[in-house]
Amino acid sequence: MESLMTTPLKARWIQAVVLFSALSMHYSALGAAEPPVAVQSIASVGFTVSDMERSVTFYREVLTFKPVSDVEVDGPEYDQLYGCFGVRARVVRMRLGEQQIELTQFISPPDLRPIPVPSSSHDLWLQHFAIVVRDMDAVWAQLRKHHVRQISPRPQTIPLSNQVAAGIKAIKFRDPDGHNLELLWFPVGKGNPVWKRGGADLFLGIDHTAVTVRSTENSLKFYRDLLGLTVADGTLNMGAEQEHLDSLPGARVRVTALTSTIGPLGVEFLEYERPTAGRPFPADSHPTDLWHWQTTMIVPDVEIAAAQVHGMAPMISAGVVTLPDKSLGFTKGMVIRDPDGHAIQLVSP
Repeated sequence: MESLMTTPLKARWIQAVVLFSALSMHYSALGAAEPPVAVQSIASVGFTVSDMERSVTFYREVLTFKPVSDVEVDGPEYDQLYGCFGVRARVVRMRLGEQQIELTQFISPPDLRPIPVPSSSHDLWLQHFAIVVRDMDAVWAQLRKHHVRQISPRPQTIPLSNQVAAGIKAIKFRDPDGHNLELLWFPVGKGNPVWKRGGADLFLGIDHTAVTVRSTENSLKFYRDLLGLTVADGTLNMGAEQEHLDSLPGARVRVTALTSTIGPLGVEFLEYERPTAGRPFPADSHPTDLWHWQTTMIVPDVEIAAAQVHGMAPMISAGVVTLPDKSLGFTKGMVIRDPDGHAIQLVSP
C-alpha cells in the first residue's frame, strides 16, 4: 500500500491522525452529556463496484436482494459530495428484508483501483456486512452452487467457552469485486428478536456492518461520544473457529457492537489483538476506489451535525451538499471519515 501514498498525502493523513488524538480529551469530556450528533438510524451500507450488472446479478441471484432504485447522477453537487472532479455515477439500491445496500459504479472519472491483494481481516481498510440466515446449511449449499469465493473454508460455530456468542454460526466470503461479506445464524436466545420472525426466506436481513479498527477506545469516542450510537455488547473471539472464520492464523479479535435508536442495523468494531492491526487505510483513498465503503446514517439536521463534527473528522465532501433532487434518497448530506479512514455519510431526509 505504500506505493499508493504520495508524501503530501502522507503528511495530510498524519495530520488527521494527530487531530483525532488531540481531540480525545474533548470526546471524553462529552461523557454522559447529550451526544453532539444524534444519529437516528443507519439507513444503508454502500460500496463502490466495477461492473454494476455483475454486482446486481450476484446480490439478486445468490443472496436474494431485491432492486429498489437505479439512477445515474452527475453535476457539481455530486462532485462536491464525493470529493471528486467530473463525477457521473450509477447508483443502485437493493433491499433484503428491511435493510438496504447501495452499490455505486463511477462511470466518470474512470480510474477505479481494485482492492489490494492480499487483504486480510486485520487490515484497517476492511469492512463487511453480516446477513442473518434461517438455515446455515442451506445457504452454504447456495454459496457452493454459485462457486462463491469463500474466506472461511466452511461455516464455523462459536464455542461454548465464548458465553456471549456461543452457538452462533458464521461464514465469511467475497462478492465479485472482493468485498468481504458474512452470513450469521443465531441460536435461541441470541441476536435481535427481529431475526426470529416466521417465514420461509433463507436470507432475512442485515444485522450489522463491521469495520476493522486500530483502537476500540478511540472508535468509541467517535461513534458513541460524537455520533451518539449506543454500545450493545462485546466479546473476545479467539481459537480455531475464529482463525478459520477469518482465514487468519492466531486470530484474536475484540468485538464491540453498537446500535442506533431505530432499526436493527448496527455497527461492529473488530480490533485485532493478534495479529495486531494490519496495514493502514491508504492515504490517497477516494470513493472511486473499490475498497471504498460508506455507512449512511440519518441525522435530524445535517447542517447542525456539520457544525458539531467540524474539526473532529476528516472530510471527503466539500461541506454539506444540497442535491438537486432526491435521486439518492436524501436532499442534504456530507461524507466524513472515522479515526481509521472508514467513510460515514451523514444525511437529512
